[in-house]
Amino acid sequence: MKNVLWLIIGGATGLAVAYGASRTARGKAFLADLDDRTSEFSKAVADSYRAREAELRAAISKADDAISDFRR
Repeated sequence: MKNVLWLIIGGATGLAVAYGASRTARGKAFLADLDDRTSEFSKAVADSYRAREAELRAAISKADDAISDFRR
């Protein structure tokens, strides 16, 4: 329970700092850059996930074909 309290306190503190930083030009630029980097990272993770999923689906398809050929 103590860890949850620290998580809430940390989140609230982070939001307060981000709000204060967003009120300055330099803070806005920093947060915009952070948002861009976060979006880029998220897109890279999603693209990698989709590529790996396609690879695994292809491997499963090949395995299914091999199994069906083996049963004949």
